[in-house]
Amino acid sequence: MRRTLQAGLLVLCGLGLLHVSLVTDLYLRYVKEGMRPPLIATGAVLLLLGLASAVLDRGTDGDDGHGHGHGRSGPPGVAWLLLLPALSLLCYAPPALGAFTAARQSAKPVAHRGDFGPLPRTSPLPMTLSDFTSRVREDRGQAIEGRVVRMTGFVTPRDGDGWELTRLVLNCCAADAQSVKVRVHGGPVPPADTWVTVTGTWHPGGTLGTASAPVALDARTVTKVPRPTNGYQDALPPGETVTR
Repeated sequence: MRRTLQAGLLVLCGLGLLHVSLVTDLYLRYVKEGMRPPLIATGAVLLLLGLASAVLDRGTDGDDGHGHGHGRSGPPGVAWLLLLPALSLLCYAPPALGAFTAARQSAKPVAHRGDFGPLPRTSPLPMTLSDFTSRVREDRGQAIEGRVVRMTGFVTPRDGDGWELTRLVLNCCAADAQSVKVRVHGGPVPPADTWVTVTGTWHPGGTLGTASAPVALDARTVTKVPRPTNGYQDALPPGETVTR
C-alpha cells in the first residue's frame, strides 16, 4: 500500500475518533464515559502520524532515484475497503445497543447487599433498576411494598406480551454489555428502543424480599424521554437526585 493511502487512512481514523469523542458524545454508544481521554489522545496521535507520513511521502516523491518512481505499483483494490470504517466514524454513527441486544441475554444477576436502610420519603421515589431489583429480591424489611417509584430505561418487548424496562451496563465497552430489566404491567406498550420514564408500584407475587418475588412494576404513567447521556449506566438521569 502506498504511503499516501496509509497517511490518508491514519488522518481519517484520527479525525473520526476526534469527531466522536471530542466534537460529539457519540463515543458513549461504544464505551464508558471514562474512556473519553484515551480516545481523544489516540485520535490526536493518529492524526499527527498521518500528517507526518504525508509530509515524508512528499519528500520521497521529489527524489525517486533516477526516474524509477514510475515503477511503483498501486495499492491493491481491497485496501480501499479500509476507508469504510474510517469514513463511518465521520459520516455515519451506528446506533447504540438496545432492545435487540437485551432481548438475547438474561438479566444481570443482582449484586448481594447487606442491611438495607430506610427508603427516602420522596414520592415518586427515583430508583435505578438495580436498586429496585435488590429491594424486591433481598430486602427482608419489604420497604418497597406500596411505594411509588420512578425509573428510566428503554423498552425491550417480551415474547408473547408485555415489555421490560431495560438498561445496558458496560464494564468497558459495548462488547461486554449486560442488561438490567424490570417487567412492566399495565399502561401503553411503547415501541422497542423507546426511552421512557415509568412510575408505578411493585407488582405483587411470591414473597417480597426473596428470590421468588418478581422484579416487576404495575405502571401508573409511562412517559417518553430523550436518551440520557449516561445511557450505558444503570444510574439516575443526570440532574436527578433523591431527597429524604
